[in-house]
Amino acid sequence: MAKQPALILFGDPNRRHAKAAMEQFIRFVSGKARILANGFQGNCDSELIRQADFAVVFGGDGTILAAARALADNHIPVIGVNIGKLGFLAEFALDELERLFDRVIANPDIEKRMMLHCSVQRDDRTVFASTAVNDMIITNGLPFKLIELKMTVQDQPLVACVSDGLIISTPTGSTAYSLSAGGPILAAGLEAFVITPVCPHSLSFRPIVIGSDSVVHIHPVRINPGTTLILDGQLEHKLEVTDIIQVRRHTGGFSVVNNPMRTLWDTLAGKLKWAEKPTYSAVEDSSAGDDLS
Repeated sequence: MAKQPALILFGDPNRRHAKAAMEQFIRFVSGKARILANGFQGNCDSELIRQADFAVVFGGDGTILAAARALADNHIPVIGVNIGKLGFLAEFALDELERLFDRVIANPDIEKRMMLHCSVQRDDRTVFASTAVNDMIITNGLPFKLIELKMTVQDQPLVACVSDGLIISTPTGSTAYSLSAGGPILAAGLEAFVITPVCPHSLSFRPIVIGSDSVVHIHPVRINPGTTLILDGQLEHKLEVTDIIQVRRHTGGFSVVNNPMRTLWDTLAGKLKWAEKPTYSAVEDSSAGDDLS
């Protein structure tokens, strides 16, 4: 008899639909898997996490980002169940996971995603340090005047960025805020970061892609009282002019279980309508020779 997989469950207990989905899933896996811990009930300690084969996360992308940071150093593959609106990181609908469960557990397509490690040095001491799955953002904040940030990559001066802010994203995060700010889409398995300015005061400052072994240092030159560093849209730290921000690849990573029924490109097309044809108006007279289909 095959060994039953050990699962831990994560989700937001305040989201009614997530809790209902989790309860349905528990009934479904009865006899198929062992549930070591239920994060909805707050009993996921580090020892139980280390014993798990998979983490099943119920929620939207925000819930998965938070769970991924918590699991990064334990290398537990994450199965994301979409209960949110977009669900770009959540690979499965609940009915899909139930239908594909045996296949996913027996032969999982596990993809390791890069993460960022970000720290803030102030007066020769570390005042903030954490990780990010998607991105690190420096936003100008109140009173929303332009800020100036000097950057170095591998201790080589890069640029003084005068803008509304700055984004450094992983390939996973390249489809998030960086994409909205004009950054490129990176394939999830690439070993690279994207540096994307937010509304730069220069038409020629375009996003750039750097290697994942790069260490970036950011020195605020001119900032606002509200200028803030934000990780994954969830963790925040107010910045001061004397701060030095370091961004590098995290030694751990986020392992995600891919849906065997779709690719990254399917997700881009389905969720973000990537590369869709324009909506052409109907033309009664097809003899005009303008058929672009």
